[in-house]
Formats: sequence, structure tokens, C-alpha cells
Amino acid sequence: MPYNIAMASDFFYPQPGGVESHIYQLSSKLIDRGHKVIIITHAYGDRTGVRYLTNGLKVYYVPFFVIYRESTFPTVFSFFPIFRNIIIREKIDIVHGHASLSSLCHEAILHARTMGLKTCFTDHSLFGFADAASILTNKLLKFTLSDVDHCICVSHTCKENTVLRAALDPSTVSVIPNAVVAENFRPDPTAASPDTITIVVISRLFYNKGTDLLVAAIPRICELHPSVRFIIGGSGPKAIDLEQMLETNMLQDWVELLGPIRHEAVRDVMAFGTVIVEAASCGLYVVCTRVGGIPEVLPSHMTMFAKPEEDDLVAATSKAIHALRHGRVRTDKFHEQVKQMYSWTDVAARTERVYDHITKSRNLSLLERLKRYYGCGVWAGKLFCLCVIVDYLLWVALCYWFSEDKIDIARSWPKKRRRGMLEEKDAAAGWTRDETMDGHHKRNLDVWIFTTTRYGFR
Repeated sequence: MPYNIAMASDFFYPQPGGVESHIYQLSSKLIDRGHKVIIITHAYGDRTGVRYLTNGLKVYYVPFFVIYRESTFPTVFSFFPIFRNIIIREKIDIVHGHASLSSLCHEAILHARTMGLKTCFTDHSLFGFADAASILTNKLLKFTLSDVDHCICVSHTCKENTVLRAALDPSTVSVIPNAVVAENFRPDPTAASPDTITIVVISRLFYNKGTDLLVAAIPRICELHPSVRFIIGGSGPKAIDLEQMLETNMLQDWVELLGPIRHEAVRDVMAFGTVIVEAASCGLYVVCTRVGGIPEVLPSHMTMFAKPEEDDLVAATSKAIHALRHGRVRTDKFHEQVKQMYSWTDVAARTERVYDHITKSRNLSLLERLKRYYGCGVWAGKLFCLCVIVDYLLWVALCYWFSEDKIDIARSWPKKRRRGMLEEKDAAAGWTRDETMDGHHKRNLDVWIFTTTRYGFR
């Protein structure tokens, strides 16, 4: 049965990132499977209103005030009128929110439940339990997920983290990993240099991405291995630390800083978004820190793990360089192996099963919803109940003043039967690989370093 689905998140294109790529690829594949998908996000600069992307993917860029790292200011109720208008115009059945730090996502799920819609939430992050920011985020997540139909996590470690943070029943949480369009990340054996080992790092330059580890490790790696060269792409507050490190150690000839780069440029450099999988797809040996769900991503013969410490990261990188120089790693086989392991078609099919499951569940009454929220804490529970009651009264007022019959219904993008769509949809054992975009060759790269801090990455 085809569904009308609304993806809601603060994080979407034109901002590059893993969550943004996940939403776009998943939405495109769901459209291929016959569903109608729209995306609701906040405005980016002059990009406001309604835009159409490839495959008829419709995006609503809602003008809202952004406070930090593209997260909108949480207003709780002011988003409801325009959200209700969009939902009615598009005849939405399911609202699917993404990212714990997205205010737009939390508000969309709250309003969707008030309107009696089915909801789903995908968590892409790992958070702690001790610091103030994590405590507040976890309490907000508990509020939102107290009344969500189902939750999806991108790794088993992420599932454990989310279940603990939001006090969820594990049976209501599924694990559906990210994927990669393998044809976009094909290795080019002719680009390899016999004399130079090139290490590439592409990431947002923030603390939680492990940039401090990178700043400390680069001078030591260059000292131990003079033939090594670094390419670093990305922007963020830690970029100045990298620049100061280069000037202090006079490593400008060994390290190239690309700064912020667009998605299409990233593919020409190496990888994007789900960086570990895409790096391996390009035929690169991956050095990564053993934190969060990272050990679940690739088999051990494709990766060299390190503790999130400077000394261990330097040692692991040195081992990876020696393994490459002595031919102990067959990176030429990585691309075909990754192509068989990850597919967005498979991710869409598994997500569709979640939608099938939640549409069969019954809707809760307002009293049953209030009981769930009341159990969120001595004081927080009462506050959450008050928010839900106000939200319900606001919905009643909107239905009275702006009835559904006064809202125009939007025309759907004309559907086109795609060759092989039915075969992909009916495949029960293995899903066919993605062949929807042109491939891009990597540059002269040999090792991919992925660093992060204790609680993983977003």
C-alpha cells in the first residue's frame, strides 16, 4: 500500500552532512517504491518556500530562526499552523522525524500525534548521560518518544543508547543502518602513487568529530612517515586549530586544507556522509576510533581500529601505512564487497516494513497520551502534559478557524514506472544494487582516517 510520508528535520540540503544525505537517499528510494514523500525543513538563506529535487521530491523550506548548527529555535506551538496546512495539502499519512538535536523534528512529531497521524523517528546520534547538554537533550527525547509509534536507529549501539536515554521498550526500536551508492565511489587504481601515501579526512571540524585528536596526531605522523601527505576537507570552529598547528610545525607542504566543499566536490576528493563505508567503497583502508557503533560498520579486514587517544591513533595509522606498503591489505576488492553489503534500496524496503507495522496499530486517545507523558518525571511529566493539552486546544482552534475544506489540496508529482522497480520491490532475499547515478573516481588516496570522540558522531 503506498503511503504519503513527510520527512521532518532541521538538517537537509543545501547543508552537507550524514543526516541530510540519509534523508535524501531514503526519500528517493521510497518514491521509487511508489510512495509519495515530501520533506519539511527550515529555510537556508534565500532558499525558502517550495522546491523540487530529482525524482519529484518536494521540499518545504519553512522560514524559522536558526540558533546553533542549523537547529531552529524551539517554539513548540508556532510551527503548528503551517505544519497543519502542509499536512492537509499533501494528504500525509506518516510523519517521519530525523535527528535528536532537531527542534523541527520534535515539534513535527508532537503536532502529528495531536492530529492523529502515525509517527516514526530515526536517531542518528549517540549522547552521554552526565553533562548538562546531554541531560536536557535526553529529557526532550523522552518527551517526544513517549508518544511515537516506532523508532529507528542506525546501529545496535545507537539502539542501546536511545533505549536508555528515552526509557523505551526495545521491541519498539528497529536497527536499519545507513547505506551508500557504491557506484558513486569507485576506486581508480591508476591514480595511486608508489612513493606517496595520501591520507584524507573529510568532516565537520567540531570537537565531537575528533578534530583535537587530528591536530595532535598529524605532526607526529608526518615526523614518523615523511612520505605521507594529508588532505583535509570541511569547516567548523576547529579549523583555526588546524591552521595554527600547520604554522607552528611548518607542515604547509604536507597538509592541504580544502575548507568547506560542496557535495559534488566531495565525491571527487573521496567520500561524503557515511564516510567509513564510502571510503572503503573507494578502495581505501580505513583507520577509525573504536567508539559507538563504528565497529559494526565494516569487517575487520577493511579497518584499523584505535582508541580515541593521540598515541593509539598515531600507532594505528602507522600500522595501516606499513600494511599498505608491504601489500598485506587487498584494497582492490573492497568496492565489490561494500556494494554487496549496503544498498539504499534495502534501507527503503526495511523502512517500508516499519511503516506497514505502525499503520496497523491503533491511535491513542488524548487521555492515553497524557498518561504516557505524565510518567516522564515528577515535574517534567506535568509540564509535558500541559504542552500536549495546549497543543490539542490549538489544533481544535485551527480546525474551527481554518477548516480543511478551505485548504487547497496540492497536486502530486506524476509517477513514472521505473524499469526494474517491481523486481527490486519484490526481491525477498537480496536487494539489487544502486545504479541510479554516475560514478566518480577518487583522487590519489591510500588511507582514510576517521576520528571521533567518546559518544560517536551525528
